Amino acid sequence: MQETIKSVFRAQQIHKLELRKTSTEVRITKLKMLKRAIEAVEEDIYQALETDLRKSRFETAVTELLFTYAEIDFAIKHLEEWMEPIEVSKTMSNVFSTNKIYYEPKGVCLIIAPWNYPFQLIMSPLISAIAAGNCVMLKPSEMSSATAKVIHTLISKQFNPNEIACFEGDVGVSTVLLELPFDHIFFTGSTVVGKVVMQAAAKNLTSVTLELGGKSPAIVDATSDLKKVAKKIAWGKLVNAGQTCIAPDYVLIDETLEADFITYYKEAVLTMYFNAAGEINKESYGKIINERQFKRLTDLMKDAVFAGAKLAWGGESNEQDLTILPSILKNVTAENPIMQQEIFGPILPIITFKKIEEAIDFINAKDKSLALYLFSNNRHNQEQILTSTSSGGVCINDVLVHISNPNLPFGGVNSSGMGSCHGIFGFKNFSHERAVVFQSKFGLTKFVYPPYQKKGGLLKWLKKLM
Repeated sequence: MQETIKSVFRAQQIHKLELRKTSTEVRITKLKMLKRAIEAVEEDIYQALETDLRKSRFETAVTELLFTYAEIDFAIKHLEEWMEPIEVSKTMSNVFSTNKIYYEPKGVCLIIAPWNYPFQLIMSPLISAIAAGNCVMLKPSEMSSATAKVIHTLISKQFNPNEIACFEGDVGVSTVLLELPFDHIFFTGSTVVGKVVMQAAAKNLTSVTLELGGKSPAIVDATSDLKKVAKKIAWGKLVNAGQTCIAPDYVLIDETLEADFITYYKEAVLTMYFNAAGEINKESYGKIINERQFKRLTDLMKDAVFAGAKLAWGGESNEQDLTILPSILKNVTAENPIMQQEIFGPILPIITFKKIEEAIDFINAKDKSLALYLFSNNRHNQEQILTSTSSGGVCINDVLVHISNPNLPFGGVNSSGMGSCHGIFGFKNFSHERAVVFQSKFGLTKFVYPPYQKKGGLLKWLKKLM
């Protein structure tokens, strides 16, 4: 495998020089080809995601397939505009010149994808990389092996490996890939592994995009419509059984609302995810990816209770089918073990506050999260949260939906990531913005050539103009 990877990398290094010259029409043709290839294996994708995560057909369609199709269509619609050089303003130093920004492909790019949305989160950056004119090497997660197999087959059949290649395998394959001097690396996964990727990239001065995670808070103040809020948080928390990088990790709520919120949250969850007999509806509710993650989550819940949290609802689990029922923890403190790591599962801690400033202080004491959710109809509170906190993205009075708009950048900040994707932000992410000056025959730079002894007056004039 190691020699195969290196051989493909060398071939892509050669081919990237030709690929960088491709026109809008050629890149659009490739995007359309990718879409047709995905459509041809739709049933395999549904089956693979059911196998890996017990995703329902509807959830797979909405969060994986339709999302991908929409991103391809958006890129096709706007690619000509994105590729067009942008003319920018002049300064006194180049007043007679033409100044433009050209978007050139970065070259050979590596995309390492996670297991939680194993199709969407490899296809989304791939779409941007193709649109920008790059060669790509893909590494799907071995933890979602059924989906990885479908992706490998799809890519192998549709693309020449000197342009796009896919490699299945464990961490050993990732290690071999990360030793290569890529022009760009796009990684989605945990903060811990993100640091490893960044260290590997630094050895070759490779630029990186890191989509990580963190503990995304949901803040609920006394002006919100609590019943609607509870339903939205329940959906955002439990889609994909909580294994979503922008899921509400925990709730910060006005202390006067806690009891009612728990009641409404339970009602919402029972309506959405349980059947009439009071059993979890496995056709709508996913499973935990594997035994290791299952044990981590159940241990985390036990440790939280041992440290003083109270299990307000749920707590049941079934290791045989890797199912953890929706659970609520209250009496949670900042020091509780469950507040020291991203949960990435269907467990919801609740922390109360008296004033919104307490919630702000709590958030700012932690690493910056990938998302932040505020439920408030108070404009002052909205502005206060926006100006006093930092996160990758924000939704006010909803959850998750910011990821669905390709006109918005999606990405983290500091420990929750770096760089943005989707739409033009993804295109730019896989492009180098190249400054180009077309100088005219009337260029003024000759006036600053040496010798300098008699140019004191010119210096005073330049100081006023520049």
